[in-house]
Amino acid sequence: MTTDTAAPGISGTTEAAAPPVRNATVVLPPPFRPRTLLSRALAIPLVLGLSCFLPLVVISQPGDGPRDAAFWLQLVLTVYCGVRLSAMVLTARRRLLQATFWMFCYMAMGVAPLAQAVLDRVPTPVVGPREDLVQAVALVLLGCFAFDIGALLARYRPPWRRRAPGEPRPPGEVAPDDRPVLIHRRRLYLLALFAFACGGLLIVKLGGPAVFFASRQEIIGAIEDTGVAPEGGGQAGQAFLRGFGTVPPLIALLAYTRWLITSQRARRTWSVIAMFAALVLLNVIVNNPISNPRYWFLTVMFALLFTAFPVSAAMYRTSLSLGVIVALLLFPFMDKFRYDENNTRSVETTSFLEPLALKDYDQVGMFANTITYVESGQGHSYGYQLAGSLLFAVPRSMWEDKPNDTGVTVGEWMGAVNTNLSSPIWAELWIDYGPVGMTLGLAGLGYAAARVDRRVARRAVRSSPSGSLLLIAAPLVAGYSFILVRGPLLQATGKIAIAAMCLALIATRRRDPRAGLR
Repeated sequence: MTTDTAAPGISGTTEAAAPPVRNATVVLPPPFRPRTLLSRALAIPLVLGLSCFLPLVVISQPGDGPRDAAFWLQLVLTVYCGVRLSAMVLTARRRLLQATFWMFCYMAMGVAPLAQAVLDRVPTPVVGPREDLVQAVALVLLGCFAFDIGALLARYRPPWRRRAPGEPRPPGEVAPDDRPVLIHRRRLYLLALFAFACGGLLIVKLGGPAVFFASRQEIIGAIEDTGVAPEGGGQAGQAFLRGFGTVPPLIALLAYTRWLITSQRARRTWSVIAMFAALVLLNVIVNNPISNPRYWFLTVMFALLFTAFPVSAAMYRTSLSLGVIVALLLFPFMDKFRYDENNTRSVETTSFLEPLALKDYDQVGMFANTITYVESGQGHSYGYQLAGSLLFAVPRSMWEDKPNDTGVTVGEWMGAVNTNLSSPIWAELWIDYGPVGMTLGLAGLGYAAARVDRRVARRAVRSSPSGSLLLIAAPLVAGYSFILVRGPLLQATGKIAIAAMCLALIATRRRDPRAGLR
């Protein structure tokens, strides 16, 4: 007698007769992902290049700078910012706001000041003792630590807000993603018309499109000659008034870009395509790199790239990596368009470090000057400077003691001829609230940036609605953060207010399909 038996897993009569197992989980090997492999292949060279190789190349250059505490602290700061920027580039989820913060810190607070320390040359004189510069570099490093701590706190959820996987929500609780803020289609038409009105008025007032392709000096002269900026309005008044001609066209273009990329119906509608083409032409005139500050053009480029490619990891990593190269090698030479032919400043250099030491990267030095200004007897203002920035629209005729922006205030105290100086967020917080307020402020900034980045990561999926307002607002804020962190705040708040007004105009939570973008 033969018995037909078989061991488990070997073909036989018994196994063939066995009933099929339902709901069985089949474990498959992970798919091959070239992006993951590429990320791992680039991880070590990127980290070593940003945090080790480039700082070593800078400090190995000949120079007369002393190798004191300020120098070594600056080297530590550069390495730390390089490591954090590398982490932002290689992260699995895109973190726009945190990435732009660390990109600015690496460029303007890290490599450029390190080059200045090596050459012992600075774009803006540091008027105080060397100890104030040491204190400034140490406080910048402390602020970077605080920003990271704030970002870590944003990942913490209290026990009462935690929910096990699959656990239903309590009755009456609304999921945060159930009612996204969308772009209202009809209001977007109004915003586009408003953008054409503001941009067209600015073009007509300044004498036609040709002046926007001459130089920034000619633009500023045209603003003063035509009376677009009020007399005595200063840099903040000019920035606020020019903002109406540049910000609405940019936001309208971002919204139409998002609409065309995500909606097949929009790509078949001639009126949407015609409006998009007209907005592109308007932005080429009013937002080109010739007549605008370099940091604003950087804002325009980042906002357009991250709006057009909201889910592309390759574009995210490429933009950050190339952004560092452009900022360090090309940015110092891009002020060619600031002057006309009769007042051109040529860059004569024998070392690649000299443009970094002689151009616009004066943030650490201006922070040291702000510390000297406060400790010279002026004292902290305890919110007075911040109030002036928040109430920028109040005319000086109504507020006689309205403060100037922090860069101008410190520059006048220094006796500088050119008072259009930067004032980084560290200096803005320090002059008002001292070291404690500066630390808490940067921790709060890191917390807010991480929260927004998490929300954007949930929205930036291919199934997200075409009219998601967050996916155009976050790239705009990420790009503009270069200006906010660089300062002064008083010059930056005008465009923020205009952008907030434009975004509020087109925002809606309505579920009516006729209201959103389709």
